[in-house]
Amino acid sequence: RALRTATGLSLRGLADVSLVTASALSQIENGKNSPSVSTLKKILTPLGATLGEFFAQGEESSEPSVVYPAHSLVNVATGSNLTYLTLPGVLSGRTVQIMDERYEVGADTGPELYSHAGEECGVCVEGRIELTVNGRSEVLEPGDAFYFSSTLPHRWRNVGKRPARMIAANTPPTF
Repeated sequence: RALRTATGLSLRGLADVSLVTASALSQIENGKNSPSVSTLKKILTPLGATLGEFFAQGEESSEPSVVYPAHSLVNVATGSNLTYLTLPGVLSGRTVQIMDERYEVGADTGPELYSHAGEECGVCVEGRIELTVNGRSEVLEPGDAFYFSSTLPHRWRNVGKRPARMIAANTPPTF
């Protein structure tokens, strides 16, 4: 709500430009509903913000860090049973983003495929993750790698019987 009002948009105005209903936006703003990653991206894009900036703690020093301790990483995942740990702070000036992605059993980025500018790549380090890109689904197992244009519609699902984990990078930073 604070980001929306700071940009001068009404609830109806944001609904029109984000293609998310005013009712859904109201529920999200009032904590009665948690949006999927794709829905949150639809909301943040017209507000000029990324998921990383939205969830960042906001403290940037004049001298950027080189090492980020595990406890300082920020979870930018919005779905349940998902954890996407990434570097804290604003994304401006960065050309690549690294994430430690964790998917509990049954975790899914949502039924809607999403897309954005850039490219993604990474390696599955634990479990089994189904990656769907442009309507084609494949299952990654430990050691399997992936690379694709983020402009293609995509989604992720843990299809295994135990938690799964990937180390991934995308450019430009989008979360």
